[in-house]
Amino acid sequence: MSTTSTPRSSKTGPIAVVRAFNEAFNRGDVDGMMALMTEDCVYDNTYPPPDGSKYEGHAEVRTFWEDFFRGSRSPRIEIEDIFAAGSRCAMSWTYRWVDFDGLAHHVRGADLYRIRGGRVAEKLSYVKG
Repeated sequence: MSTTSTPRSSKTGPIAVVRAFNEAFNRGDVDGMMALMTEDCVYDNTYPPPDGSKYEGHAEVRTFWEDFFRGSRSPRIEIEDIFAAGSRCAMSWTYRWVDFDGLAHHVRGADLYRIRGGRVAEKLSYVKG
């Protein structure tokens, strides 16, 4: 189920930006992801527990994603729900991947986004458990 406070026809509204970002993620397209992030972007990752790790600025966030995709097999985010209010967007998700032994795994969580100028300025990720 998806809800929205932003018109579906908006190509730069928060929901459209977040959907485009996740489509790029599911393709493993770091260039596409970074094109949707501001130069001063912030990404707050879920790992390592309990507080995760924070990456700031285009170069640092890009390096994180490049390393992530080198170390991941078949990563995919499935959006469970998404909604927006102003420049903020919240999304619950299931993240699925296959480990290097061929075993499938998943976790559920949520991301809080801040959109500025049609791009992701901040992505804060949280995972259940």
